[in-house]
Amino acid sequence: MSKGKIVAGCLSPHPPHLVYATNPEQNEPEATGSGAWEPLLNGYASLQESLKNKEFDVIIVHTPHWKTVVGHHFLGVPHFKDLSVDPIFPNLFRFNYDLNVDVELAEAIAAEAGDRGLETTMMRNPDFRVDYGTITSCHLSYPTWDIPIVVISSSRPYFYFSNEYGDAEMLALGEATRAAVEKMGRKALLLASTSLSHRHFTDEPEDPEDPQFESIYNPNQLAWDERILQMIRAGDCKQILAEMPDFIEQSISECKDGSFTWLLSALEVPTYPGHIHGYGSVIGTGNAVVEWTPPEEPS
Repeated sequence: MSKGKIVAGCLSPHPPHLVYATNPEQNEPEATGSGAWEPLLNGYASLQESLKNKEFDVIIVHTPHWKTVVGHHFLGVPHFKDLSVDPIFPNLFRFNYDLNVDVELAEAIAAEAGDRGLETTMMRNPDFRVDYGTITSCHLSYPTWDIPIVVISSSRPYFYFSNEYGDAEMLALGEATRAAVEKMGRKALLLASTSLSHRHFTDEPEDPEDPQFESIYNPNQLAWDERILQMIRAGDCKQILAEMPDFIEQSISECKDGSFTWLLSALEVPTYPGHIHGYGSVIGTGNAVVEWTPPEEPS
């Protein structure tokens, strides 16, 4: 078996509004326009074009919306078909999904994580409903749904212990992910299904597509997001990790669920720039579509 590799790693935020705006056949609600979400929709269109030029055989997703109390869980059933409904925006997202899971790779990542002292569980319930964070990020990044996925839950170490402790677990989980990909010979696309700043509005406009109601929640959030994007452009991901605990606290970042730290760890903390395909706000949150393509190893 040849050594596997991570082909690309992406920040792929999951606002259901973005799926709603594109009117895919799987989603029941129908939009009439794109609201104020064009920067992010264009960003995802750009990411999809970039991924057409890459060869990968599995997508690995870390999602903030499969929240598990004890440890890191992995989908462990080969096939799922059901309806995914956003609990906050059921008027925008009721998505009929039909997907396959690379159970062998999921088990390998869980084993590697266990070897690093993490608590892991394989989720074997065939009636489990896959969360909308997974569905949204996968669909917006790679809407053909013709390769299997691996889904990793978000455990609670940040919430029960501290941001620093949570980051330590996610760094180990990222290392485990990379090790399993390489040992199993997979070519993997990684998706961190997460926003950046995440304080959002609590009142929904009567018309969700009305652009006058769409903006970042406050200047503090925007300043933090711009700081993170600046470090992404500079290839200074080590500094991002150094500032992650403050970023989480001061911008109410969804990175508190660990997806961004997991991604940077799996990519061996990039020292090269990430490509920012797009940045924009949805219900006050800050979202960036970003792609890192690891440099080819010398032959």
